Amino acid sequence: MADRVYPKQATNGTAATSNPSFPATKAQQYGATRPVYRPQPERHRYRRSCCSCCLWTIIAILVLILIAAVASAILYVLYRPHRPTFTVSSLKISALNVTSASKLITNINLNVTAKNPNKKVVYSYNPITVSLVTDDDIAIGEGSFGSFVHGTKNTTLLKAAITSSNQELDDASAAKLKKALKSKKGLPLKIKLDTKVEAKMGALKTPKVGIRVVCEGIKATAPKAKSATTASTSNAKCKVDLRLKIWKWTF
Repeated sequence: MADRVYPKQATNGTAATSNPSFPATKAQQYGATRPVYRPQPERHRYRRSCCSCCLWTIIAILVLILIAAVASAILYVLYRPHRPTFTVSSLKISALNVTSASKLITNINLNVTAKNPNKKVVYSYNPITVSLVTDDDIAIGEGSFGSFVHGTKNTTLLKAAITSSNQELDDASAAKLKKALKSKKGLPLKIKLDTKVEAKMGALKTPKVGIRVVCEGIKATAPKAKSATTASTSNAKCKVDLRLKIWKWTF
């Protein structure tokens, strides 16, 4: 018997195919519109550039510090700079009295000797403010020295009048002063000198920097009648310190 041949059946007017189509999955539907992820290297580059900038800044600062240190060492070897010295030569008291109304009357003549021990360094001083206070920092009076140029190996005598007229004191300060002035040991005093100074070494000039000179170890007694008294300055010692001002703070 011969085999029967069955014709292929058509669906919806088209011939059936051997590879039927299936509906697209969700992944296939949305995969075409999903944005492709790409790494963003800009942040890494920005970080690397910041690190490089900080590194070069630190290196530049270290180089400047090294140059300044070498220059300072060379200047020290060439000029051997030393600080100026100050000495209280005399302190004559014409008036130092506390009234019954707790007011202070002062009239004092001060002499200070300034020495420049350097052979190649010249100092140039601004006007110097003089403050006379007790060891308890009770203000006695104020005065000033004029500006001057301190030559090499030079000794200069500075003179100032320290006065105060009817300066009001609180009761505690007035009582302390009265008691100290009657004491045989005398009234302990200290002198503060504040100014700015510039150093000149050959053709080189430094910026003006603040200095403070504090002289301690002075003992004063009140004058009797109209005769002035001389304070004891044999044990007086003066110390010179730099005064560095950074914004609102002074060191």
